[in-house]
Amino acid sequence: NNETSGAFDHLVFRASDDDRVGSIVATDSATNFNTSSDYRLKENVSYDFDATTRLKKLKPARFNFKKDKDNTIDGFIAHEVSDIVPNAVSGTKDAVETYTDDDGKEQTRPLHQAIDQSRLVPLLTKSLQEALARIDTLEAEVAKLKG
Repeated sequence: NNETSGAFDHLVFRASDDDRVGSIVATDSATNFNTSSDYRLKENVSYDFDATTRLKKLKPARFNFKKDKDNTIDGFIAHEVSDIVPNAVSGTKDAVETYTDDDGKEQTRPLHQAIDQSRLVPLLTKSLQEALARIDTLEAEVAKLKG
């Protein structure tokens, strides 16, 4: 790209029918990782679901990766999230693939699961909204008792 200012696409992701489904866009000061979200692409939209119950099932953890023992981070274990927010996890727990090594011998290696933690944001947002509604209700009840 030869753009000198403004926002421009670095990568564009398209579905098999050539619809744009995601992109990586950058400006002079920021990068956006975009996935499609236009209302015209959706159906059966519901705002009525219990996020708090699902949120309570998530198990945030602190850990380090085996290849980076000195760096402890916060995150999730993919298979522990897969039943709660399935679209956040790719891959299958304990999956392996078979391949032939350079000596012609058949070997197996793990196919690791991955997690897109941004897919947890709607659940977190809805759960926070539910908690705020409960707080508002309790505050109103306290105000009545004081009044």
